[in-house]
Amino acid sequence: MLNSQRIQLYRKLLFLGFLLSTSFSQNFAIVKIADVPAKAIYLTQPKGDDSRLFVVNQKGLIYIIKNGKTVNKPFLDISDRVHGSLIPGSEEGLLGMAFHPNYFENGFFYVNYVNKNDTSIVARFSVTDNPEYADQNSELILLKIAQPFGNHNGGHLIFGPKDGMLYIGFGDGGKWGDPFNNAQNQNTLLGKILRIDVNRGNPYAIPPDNPFVGQKDKKSEIFCYGLRNPWRFSFDRLTNDLVIGDVGQNLWEEVNWNTWEESNGANYGWRIMEADHCYNPEQLCDTTGLMKPIHEYPNNANYMKILIGMDEAEATGCSVTGGYVYRGTSLPNLQGAYIFGDYCTGRIWAFQKKNNQITNFMNIRTSLKKTSKDLPLFISSFGEDNSGELYVVDYLGAIYKFVPY
Repeated sequence: MLNSQRIQLYRKLLFLGFLLSTSFSQNFAIVKIADVPAKAIYLTQPKGDDSRLFVVNQKGLIYIIKNGKTVNKPFLDISDRVHGSLIPGSEEGLLGMAFHPNYFENGFFYVNYVNKNDTSIVARFSVTDNPEYADQNSELILLKIAQPFGNHNGGHLIFGPKDGMLYIGFGDGGKWGDPFNNAQNQNTLLGKILRIDVNRGNPYAIPPDNPFVGQKDKKSEIFCYGLRNPWRFSFDRLTNDLVIGDVGQNLWEEVNWNTWEESNGANYGWRIMEADHCYNPEQLCDTTGLMKPIHEYPNNANYMKILIGMDEAEATGCSVTGGYVYRGTSLPNLQGAYIFGDYCTGRIWAFQKKNNQITNFMNIRTSLKKTSKDLPLFISSFGEDNSGELYVVDYLGAIYKFVPY
């Protein structure tokens, strides 16, 4: 139970959020651009292709949205090898996709999925001569990681905009409280973001500037560690900053926003800390050398809503979904703002960063209620196209785009 002092603190934070939100003009909306099958989990676009969007489905399929319509036949169907749990809220399945920066020359794209043997697979596939379809038999497996439990699989992967390396996110392996301390163990790939070179080696090479190359009992693939379940991370295409949405345990969700140089070798703290709070031990934990989040919020949204008596609490949720720093051109007032959300509540927030501090925090959902016909219910992901414009993926299958209002 929260005491009266904490309640007053949250009221002040909410009021502060309202004041800061006035710096963003309410001149944007989101519009639904397409419907895809349920269990939609990510959206991306290959460099050089501005006419199609690719939507990942957790069941093991990838769909194309072309000219505002979803192509009936999937671009890729690997449902025969992907874990197909029917349990509501399952975190297994096909979880991520990234196109090679030279996709139109080599036809390569990469996926991250959990197979039917509860093993995370990072694999490369190739497109066929028909650009609408991939070759499901072209799989080249790069990595296999056994998953001890059915949650916290991570699964995101993207190419760095500056270095062309493939970055791969994995959660701590699941269950509760990271029982094997995987996130802090640098001799396992769980609880980490990895960085590999897919243009050299067989099937990949280790970049020589990775932080733990050649160090005993430390995996050379590791770029940063101490993560519980990084559910979407992204690079600011202008600054190369790395921004991570890391799902919390039972009290706090967090966002980490650091330069590439700061992120290289960073320890984000889990399970020593949950966001900016001691977790194990619960008090007087040693925070030396740990990277602190730029933002955290309590993940007791429903309770806080009742407690505070507000219809749209500004700073609460229950499972963070990381997004993007906006670098498009259609919404100039959002330039440089990090857009992210919460899976369970459908809330969307934005803030900017100045001198390593948050400025202009805003509950975007409050504004979108006034300008948009429909809103997403379960935000499984955000997406970014080649021009830097942003999309929202609803797990139930609706795809939205941010547009001027």
